[in-house]
Amino acid sequence: MKTELELVEYANSSEAVRELSNYIRYYNGSRRHSSLGYVSPAEFESQLTAQK
Repeated sequence: MKTELELVEYANSSEAVRELSNYIRYYNGSRRHSSLGYVSPAEFESQLTAQK
């Protein structure tokens, strides 16, 4: 989670779970990763399955 979610105090566990879920969706679906050739993990996985 690096620093994106650090030092945040959530009102309750439901809010924390919601924010964490949103972050994971962003991280896997939108955020580009240099180690994957600057594509998102979702796009990288799509490319792999298309090659098979």
